[in-house]
Amino acid sequence: MKQNRSAPVVDTSRSPHARLRPVPANAVTLSDTFWEPRRKINRTVTLPSQYRHLEETGRLDNFRRASGKKTGIPFQGIYFNDSDVYKWLEAAAWTLATHDDPALAAMVDAVVTEIEVAQQADGYLNTYYMLERAEQRWSNLRDMHELYCAGHFLQAAVAHHRATGDDRLLNVACRLADCICAVFGPEEAGKRAQSDGHEEIEMALVELYRVTGDAKYLRQAQFFIDVRGRGAISGSSYHQDHKPFRELDEMIGHAVRMVYLDCGAADVCLETGEAALKAAMDRQWDNMIRRRIYVTGGLGARYEGEAFGKDYELPNERAYTETCAAIGSVMWNHRMLAIASEARYADLIEHTLYNAVLPGLSLDGQAYFYQNPLRDDGKHRRQPWFGCACCPPNVARLLASLPGYFYSVDDRGIYAHLYAEGTAQITLPEGRTVGLTQHTRYPWEGDVRLTVEGEGVFSLFLRIPAWCGEGSAAAALEVAGEPSGVTLTPGTYAEVRRAWTPGDTIHLRLPMPVRRIECHPCVAENAGHVALQRGPIVYCVEQADNLGVDVHDLALPADAELRPEWRADLLGGVVTLRGTAQTAPPDTAWEGRLYRTVGAPAFSTPGNSVSLTAIPYYAWANRESGPMQVWIRNR
Repeated sequence: MKQNRSAPVVDTSRSPHARLRPVPANAVTLSDTFWEPRRKINRTVTLPSQYRHLEETGRLDNFRRASGKKTGIPFQGIYFNDSDVYKWLEAAAWTLATHDDPALAAMVDAVVTEIEVAQQADGYLNTYYMLERAEQRWSNLRDMHELYCAGHFLQAAVAHHRATGDDRLLNVACRLADCICAVFGPEEAGKRAQSDGHEEIEMALVELYRVTGDAKYLRQAQFFIDVRGRGAISGSSYHQDHKPFRELDEMIGHAVRMVYLDCGAADVCLETGEAALKAAMDRQWDNMIRRRIYVTGGLGARYEGEAFGKDYELPNERAYTETCAAIGSVMWNHRMLAIASEARYADLIEHTLYNAVLPGLSLDGQAYFYQNPLRDDGKHRRQPWFGCACCPPNVARLLASLPGYFYSVDDRGIYAHLYAEGTAQITLPEGRTVGLTQHTRYPWEGDVRLTVEGEGVFSLFLRIPAWCGEGSAAAALEVAGEPSGVTLTPGTYAEVRRAWTPGDTIHLRLPMPVRRIECHPCVAENAGHVALQRGPIVYCVEQADNLGVDVHDLALPADAELRPEWRADLLGGVVTLRGTAQTAPPDTAWEGRLYRTVGAPAFSTPGNSVSLTAIPYYAWANRESGPMQVWIRNR
């Protein structure tokens, strides 16, 4: 198989219905401003420490047990522990695509060897169902996640091949996929007409099809989407099995499973162009954006079932908002962007990355959030690992693959989806290579300067974020020092088409006023409250910055000015919001009461003015514990 070390995160380069094709992750280099320090921690701290956790918790020993290297020990941990190894392996592969790291490469080779020798002769690979449970294979698809684990392995194998050019793990993946194809399919073909209770296999099979060209993997992915909704798994909305996918009109059930299913459907749509799949995803996306997403981009309102709630059910303190669900949202919107080339998907990718994914990892790269509440009393803290450790390696693989989300191309030119200091070598469809450099302090400042190193006529499409449409200031764009004359509409791409010469420059100015966000009145908990946002960053107030006052008692006057202030010494370097608030606790007549007749004001007259400091939500809980909230009472 061709070895080219090309590493697109989702390879739609030959997908017939893709409007946008990805620029490989290893063609993009991020500089040491916002994202690269986090990716460096991911590479040097997070991945090695996660490898130690995989060893210490027996996850790697499960493979040695299955291969016979270790005997006399039981299976260790939760039945889907294999998937944590696979996600770590995918994260390490994407890291090797952009960084030469011999120590990490040695870890990867060791894990690849353990997986390879554990695989059974017929291609089956799941360490929980080997040895004493061999007769129980595929016996409980609803609950036991066999196909989910297989899907994560296929994705890891594809990433490893794209990053290194090595076929060894890919060959293992093909044998496993062939085993799955032999078992599952139409009943009339003598196969099992079922799918897994936890989606993942669908998108993995499409990626395997893309790298091998074997159409049976695409057909199998289609089958797993088509069979869902017939009641073969559970018939429940929790498993997205209550109605066929093409009839879905809401985001429902387990949040991670829902967005993973949409990822698979989007991948199939990219290959087949089926309009019914796209229409179903459009309905779900609209339902999510209009009624079931948190201001941070987090998904999943309920602890019960880690699930979406009803329309407008968005509790703050009990928000589940699993980190994995946010990661799945980024993955789904990346695919929708390839289908439709609409900036709204890139807007949501950016918003979710900063405000729903990044909180899942501590600033030192060694502790994790599973849930991401929007209000807390100080008891919710990141953990170094979990028994169910799906989120830690999931964060690692997204950060490792992040450069692959920055740019795409089509027949007209280059799309810039995300902004950060860095360089890219981008190959246009006709074969020309264009160098592109971004100079910026985004997301703290809205100035983005781009330098083009290339010749000829093509377009640059620059995303004008939707948040630029709210406020008095307007975005501005100069080309070669002159006003561009291009209409800049927030929530779209601005096209600059010209005959480029090496060294041409573009200057994009995105205004970043502090914005007060209010919530739909049907979300009763947020009535009379505002959230703060500047640029793409959502803010919160945390006790550590607001000493001497309970942050839950803060009230923000309507005329209070909030000033951005760069703090290099705080939380790894952040822009804080500084201003004046008031304290307004419940009035003293509430002491000893839960209910009373309406009459007096519920809250005391605003007390003394107090200084207020808000920090980026992603950075909370990195210091001493204390209350935090995103939504602040509005006076």
